[in-house]
Amino acid sequence: MLSKELNKLLTETGPDAPMGQFIRRYWVPALLSEEIPEPDCPPVQVRILGEELVAFRDSQGRVGLLDEHCSHRGTSLFYGRNEECGLRCIYHGWKYDIDGRVLDTPAEPAGSTFKYRLRHPAYPTHEAAGMVFAYLGPREHMPLFPNYQWAIMPQDHTYVTRSLLECN
Repeated sequence: MLSKELNKLLTETGPDAPMGQFIRRYWVPALLSEEIPEPDCPPVQVRILGEELVAFRDSQGRVGLLDEHCSHRGTSLFYGRNEECGLRCIYHGWKYDIDGRVLDTPAEPAGSTFKYRLRHPAYPTHEAAGMVFAYLGPREHMPLFPNYQWAIMPQDHTYVTRSLLECN
């Protein structure tokens, strides 16, 4: 039987936990592609390794994975509007792209450069075999996406599902 300390070391996956830092150095399955089926569809809440995130497919079909809470006032971006290559917060209208850049801050005066100094937490994604994977670690350590055989198979040769398995 594991000691309490060793169990904690192996099972806690928050950003500051050793196992959380370790797992974040790999591409982690985040959601199924079918959960965000088309450009500008409603965003989806995603919880990965203890982080509350929101996924969306922008107008160009790219997948974004952002921290769920707006950098301005903390409102959930799950309720945001997915429009014109960005996710717009419904509270004050701040708009973010898939990389976390602030595209629009409607309450700021005209000519304000405030939005250029901000960056919302966002994670790189990779879509393969009907799944969206996320890299949650430091960008300077981001590996290439693995060349799995199943990831390059035609969609009609794969079956993707998800389930909840409560264990440690």
